[in-house]
Amino acid sequence: MSSAYFGSRLRKGAVNTTVAALAVAALAASQAPDVTADSAGRQTTTDAPAADPGPAADGATGNSPYYTDLPPLNSPNPAPSASTGTTPAGTGSSEAGIPATVLDAYKKAEAKLAQSKPGCNLPWQLLAAIGKVESGQARGGRVSADGTTLAPILGPVLNGVGFANISDTDNGAYDGDSTYDRAVGPMQFIPSTWEWAGRDGNGDGRKDPNNIYDAALAAGHYLCRYSWDMSTSSGLRSAILSYNNSTDYYNTVISWLEYYRKGSHEIPDGTGSVPSNRSDDDSGTTPRTPATPAAPHKPGKPNKPNKPGTPAEPSTPPATPKPPATPTDTVHHLEDAGTAPLTAMAGDAFTARIGTRTETAAGKAVAKVRVRFTITGDTDATFTGGESVATVVTDGKGVASAPALRAGEKTGAFTVRATVVGRTVTAVTYRATVTERAADTLTRAATTDLTCEVGGEFAEEIELKAAYGGAAADKVAATATLITSAEEPTTNDKGPYFKDADGNPVRTWTLSTDADGLLKLPKLYADDTAGTYLLRVTTAGGATLTLDLTVTAPEPTTPTPDPGESQDPADPSPEPSAS
Repeated sequence: MSSAYFGSRLRKGAVNTTVAALAVAALAASQAPDVTADSAGRQTTTDAPAADPGPAADGATGNSPYYTDLPPLNSPNPAPSASTGTTPAGTGSSEAGIPATVLDAYKKAEAKLAQSKPGCNLPWQLLAAIGKVESGQARGGRVSADGTTLAPILGPVLNGVGFANISDTDNGAYDGDSTYDRAVGPMQFIPSTWEWAGRDGNGDGRKDPNNIYDAALAAGHYLCRYSWDMSTSSGLRSAILSYNNSTDYYNTVISWLEYYRKGSHEIPDGTGSVPSNRSDDDSGTTPRTPATPAAPHKPGKPNKPNKPGTPAEPSTPPATPKPPATPTDTVHHLEDAGTAPLTAMAGDAFTARIGTRTETAAGKAVAKVRVRFTITGDTDATFTGGESVATVVTDGKGVASAPALRAGEKTGAFTVRATVVGRTVTAVTYRATVTERAADTLTRAATTDLTCEVGGEFAEEIELKAAYGGAAADKVAATATLITSAEEPTTNDKGPYFKDADGNPVRTWTLSTDADGLLKLPKLYADDTAGTYLLRVTTAGGATLTLDLTVTAPEPTTPTPDPGESQDPADPSPEPSAS
């Protein structure tokens, strides 16, 4: 058996089927109404037989062997003991760990399927369960930064000897065998299925069954291809059996699905446990015949004890060969790669970009390492695309450049943390600051004089343009105040005024610019005091403009003479009447 084969051939214990059946019953109970329960609380599925899987009658894997190891009976997060109040010890926490890159691939596939096939309701835990039984999560997460397995993961030759008989369909392109096909990669696709089911999950332009991002997305599409609903037990059963048409396979996958649903966590790449029992392993299944017991020994006179000798030196077991180191394994620390100060106005993009370099202990740059950037703190700032978390692979100089940051509307400071995916090293943190929207210039849209008679209203409503750095300044706060004088900018209690909602005079008004940077002041009114007054408008950022307002007294009017009165104002006597 080649080193690329799944693992050592150990027994497939009958107890596995019993434990898996219990897990199936537990999952079915959570997916009513396809479940009934008897008076003793035993639950029975009422699923119909799985739907016809279609042209791929041998499933995605060609019904290749799979790992039969089952999860621990303890939950990943055991409940406290009723008697002691303490949490019982268990092995669940280690088995619940999923290598970081593999877990990321499952979750990204779930997100993409939620958009393209929302009716499927595919949970990432189902992909994790299948990945566990097919390859032990890509052999414990032995993958590169882009998700490609460090060594091929190949199933047995499908030559009909103990397995399906599938002649070569890919000329050995995927599995290296030009005579027969073999299941390939962390999700164990046979080449003929991958040919139509393969997907590009990591955006590198290739569909590689050896890449966990590609394989996880392909597995999701395969499971959802007949519009089965994974939120129902019948749809879930049909989909799993279409992947590998075996009831034992279904039970094993369901047991891991239920286990991961109870809790899981991220662990560094390459540190996951690899299962050891396979479905094609029948060794150890023959019961042992107990040895014939020896006849009872009649006790005699005890012999004189021998003088104890020097104990033999224990033999040193052969060392387990270490797997080859990945670039991630060689990272010792992170360094800032010359990031400029991070400051932006609310709603704007940060001009500076965050750069982080991965280095060995000797300070040598490490390429092809995944670095995760996470925004933390009370902020609505995001990376381009609206995400608060972004993962970037380091370039040839060991530098990962985070996507551009974009400020939200919340002002203040926040932090961006850079960490290595799949390895625990001290994070590098970057402080970023969002300032309020501002303008540095204010100009009036018109040049006409602003005049009004006492007791009247100004005909023109004042409009101003706010800008910052020559561009329109939108959503900038501003204040308009009728002031006493340029030297004493206190609020004037005489002269022009605005009106509040109740019609009362106010001489200070707050507002903000629109999307085009336009500032529209409300209508101004004049009281009964003539004169010249000042209106000062200021914005966040310090832009200021002072305008003159003129209130004039009414023009004097000349009385119109009465026709019946004398034309000579010096002669008060009336004209004699004609007789």
